[in-house]
Amino acid sequence: MFITFSPSAVEQLSPFLEGGVHQLKLLHDTEGCGCVVSGVPALQLVKEPSADDRLTQGQPFNFLYEPRHEVFFEPQLRIGYDTERGTFSLKSDGQIYSLNLRFLTA
Repeated sequence: MFITFSPSAVEQLSPFLEGGVHQLKLLHDTEGCGCVVSGVPALQLVKEPSADDRLTQGQPFNFLYEPRHEVFFEPQLRIGYDTERGTFSLKSDGQIYSLNLRFLTA
């Protein structure tokens, strides 16, 4: 899996990643969904990876994800940021995953 971050997304995320304390993680969040296939994507800041996380390359940020959730995403993804709406988006060439991608900082 590979994520390209738009310039506006890089601008929004860079302050959170300065100093190397946090890493980005792409989630397939199923909390409150009742079923794993009903999950929604989210972007989360984490201080350290969990035992199940895999680190992979992105441009310009590397990110974590859980390999068991890789099936829900295409191999090439893009994260953008809409400055007018103040929201992140997750897209691929084949679909729009979310125009309101949750960014979990805590």
